[in-house]
Amino acid sequence: MLKFAVCDDEPLMVREIAAYINNYMQARQPAAYAVDSFFDGSSFLASDLDYDIIFLDVKMQRPDGLETARLLRRQGRRGRQSLLIFVTAFKEYVFDAFEVQAHDYLLKPLQVGRFKRTMDRAVKELARGRDKTITVQRGADFEVVPLAKIVYCEVQGRKIFIHQSDGSVIDYYDKMDLLAQRVDDRFFRCHRSYLVNLDFVRGCGGGTARLWQNKEIPVSRLREGDLRQALLRHMKER
Repeated sequence: MLKFAVCDDEPLMVREIAAYINNYMQARQPAAYAVDSFFDGSSFLASDLDYDIIFLDVKMQRPDGLETARLLRRQGRRGRQSLLIFVTAFKEYVFDAFEVQAHDYLLKPLQVGRFKRTMDRAVKELARGRDKTITVQRGADFEVVPLAKIVYCEVQGRKIFIHQSDGSVIDYYDKMDLLAQRVDDRFFRCHRSYLVNLDFVRGCGGGTARLWQNKEIPVSRLREGDLRQALLRHMKER
């Protein structure tokens, strides 16, 4: 079941977004779903945060939408994997939305066609993130790793270390070139020893990529410009 959250301090807007979601799901996605409504960031953050897609207003009483999003991303696994869609009348916050890994940015008043295209991409992204995996061999055992959980991979000697969003690390023997061929286009080879999931990159500069939870990994000087372009392209495609 798909679970939606709508958080806006304008009750009329909450009802409008919920109606858009209902119309979309009933027309295009014949599947079980639920929509929960919140009127401020505090009540939303006090919920179980078990949502697939979250529609969040930017301008609210403290915590505003951006701060609510930052606090959400610091929560457990579900808070880090939810797709965030900001709904606002202010264009100037789009780059702040990028910092918290927003999936999209919708301007008020909402347009039906734009909303449907956003939902199409979001549902497709959820299906992609849930379905794709790689299998790694560790001695005589095999382990299935969802691509959506991989934050970055690094190679040390003959071993690859896969760092996952829940904090766990899987190590196994392989070559980075071979691993890079097995993942999809959400991954970028930012350094000969590092492969990063663009879903988790908050920014780059000064020879490093900044990830969630204040982690940083090196970026080679020759690939820094390409990483910036890949980030912008990745955000537009999402």
